[in-house]
Amino acid sequence: MNSRVTMGLAGLLLVAAIIVGYWGLVLSRQPAPIAESVVPPPAAPTMVEKTIANAEDQTRQTVVVLVRDVPPFIPLTATDVALEKLRSAPAGSLSSLDQAIGRTPWRHLSIGTWLSDDSFDAGGPLARMIHKDERALAVAVDEVIGVGGQLLPGDYVDVLLYLRQDQSNVQQSAQIVIPAMRVLGIGEQFGLTNDGKPATPSATPEEKLKQDQRRITARTVVLAVPEQLLSRLMLATQSGTLRLAVRSSEEQRLAKYWAGESSSPTHIDTTNRQLFQFAQLAVGGAVKTSPVSSGPTAAPRRGIEVIRGNQVTQQTP
Repeated sequence: MNSRVTMGLAGLLLVAAIIVGYWGLVLSRQPAPIAESVVPPPAAPTMVEKTIANAEDQTRQTVVVLVRDVPPFIPLTATDVALEKLRSAPAGSLSSLDQAIGRTPWRHLSIGTWLSDDSFDAGGPLARMIHKDERALAVAVDEVIGVGGQLLPGDYVDVLLYLRQDQSNVQQSAQIVIPAMRVLGIGEQFGLTNDGKPATPSATPEEKLKQDQRRITARTVVLAVPEQLLSRLMLATQSGTLRLAVRSSEEQRLAKYWAGESSSPTHIDTTNRQLFQFAQLAVGGAVKTSPVSSGPTAAPRRGIEVIRGNQVTQQTP
């Protein structure tokens, strides 16, 4: 064999050996395949857990809730409502679907709302925030009258009246016109209705911040006034200067109100006892009387009507 051919074959074998060696080195450096971890299936609940779950389910109470937003003046159907089990059912809530299907709400109801008889009663936010023996009355306020803008719906205030000394008032006076009036709203911000729900739709944090800013500068406060004292407060607002004095939350008046305790008779009795010179609230003031002469009263003389053409005159003989 030619020496050149032998040298060529030797070179080819050398190159092939180098390539095979490099390939074996690369394969030896690859990581071994990771075995997939087998997650065992969750263990089946034990009999004790099942017993506890069944016991809790039996103690829960069914409540009718809305599964979607419902517009007003449209009767509810079976697709609008569903039953949910709660540990404690809200007071007055409906417990069966038959109590809700076919009834017509008078206002917009949002998804997730639990239904009660109040959900189908007519009336705006203010009408649903007072009882039948109360009236909602707006009072004009400023930063001083409104306690520096720190009032909140649900606070209780005393309505004070200051009367200056003038021709209709013999002396100046200050008095509590009506004590313990519940604040229903300040400006555009209102509290809760009688069913415990917000009178206005829930707002985003940004909208709530704007509402708080408008509440501080509000110029009207809406009060819940007993029906028998409504005219008295109206007369007081036109007679002098009003002030609102905030009562302490330690009195628990709002909690007692939600518990169903009526305080209107107490307000009326207390107001009648504490009233000071209420006769000064008369807008017309004291009745002016003409001086009485000490001598005998002379009978007035009647004049004689004289007609001359289109002129009529009175002459006294």
